Amino acid sequence: MKKLVLLLLLFSIKMFPQVGGESIYNFLNLTGSAKQTALGGNVLTLLNDVNQPIWNPSTINQDLDGKLGVNYLNFLGDINYLSAAYAFMPNRHVGTFYVGVNYLSYGTFIGADEGGIETGEFKAFDLAISAGYAYNFKRSDFFVGGNVKLINSVIDNYSSFGFAFDLGLLYYNEYNPFRATLVLRNMGYQVTAYDNVREKLPFEIDLGASYKLENVPIRLHLTLANLQKWNLAVSNPSNSSTDFDGNTTEESISWFNNTMRHATIAAELFPDSVINLMLGYNFRRGSELSLNNARTFAGFTAGFGINFRKFSFIYGFSKYSPASNASTFSLQINLN
Repeated sequence: MKKLVLLLLLFSIKMFPQVGGESIYNFLNLTGSAKQTALGGNVLTLLNDVNQPIWNPSTINQDLDGKLGVNYLNFLGDINYLSAAYAFMPNRHVGTFYVGVNYLSYGTFIGADEGGIETGEFKAFDLAISAGYAYNFKRSDFFVGGNVKLINSVIDNYSSFGFAFDLGLLYYNEYNPFRATLVLRNMGYQVTAYDNVREKLPFEIDLGASYKLENVPIRLHLTLANLQKWNLAVSNPSNSSTDFDGNTTEESISWFNNTMRHATIAAELFPDSVINLMLGYNFRRGSELSLNNARTFAGFTAGFGINFRKFSFIYGFSKYSPASNASTFSLQINLN
């Protein structure tokens, strides 16, 4: 196990900083779980959600044994995101394993040649199949987990294939209200490219923590994402200013503004009850999708869960702009 952890860490050092729009297979960073969506989109410390290991494999635990998760995200336009997850424990000596499938459909398009003559319809989609395992270091509260993902991306007759690894380290004690985790996501390689030019995967280093208040039924969550690249802010041309002489000044983004774009905060009310409520705010999404002289509420998320003994239903809502929202629906079933 020590050799495996060391190998993955050394491999991750070779990865270059990546953010959205600068790499391929960015659907790997799209939230498919309704609970994660409702808590800001990138929470990392959920131990009772069988969909969480796709983002953080160190959260794989024996309480997930026999649980099946099915998720549907009605994303922007005609884009639909489907995912499923399942955890199983052959026996207590071996531990718990996790498998998952993520499928993103971009819908149907009308093709045309260089003369503008239609050539028929075609489809585009992304697919990832993942498997993971977590190990609890003996006599400790630390868990290490790993995922391997096989990735396929298709546009009409063109396709790309790749693979990725995730590595997570989790601190968790059932008698301690505090949890913390460090996750290295999407370390991998594009095996076959679309145009003979290989692109980098959306590698991320994320840090997450949560704390359950002692006398109030609330669990607080904090995530710091994209720590591999500190400067995330890019000036928005629509926010530039022009003086009387025609000189244009770009938007000035402060150090504090850039720092907050790494953060996501969330709160889960009544986390262990039959009905629980969730609220979150993604600072980066809120900053990048804000409009001058208009209140968009971009970055805000909310949701609720209804939990029974054998199954749970969760709904997550994400706000992007006044004209664009996204809804995620999740169903978790205990097959045991």
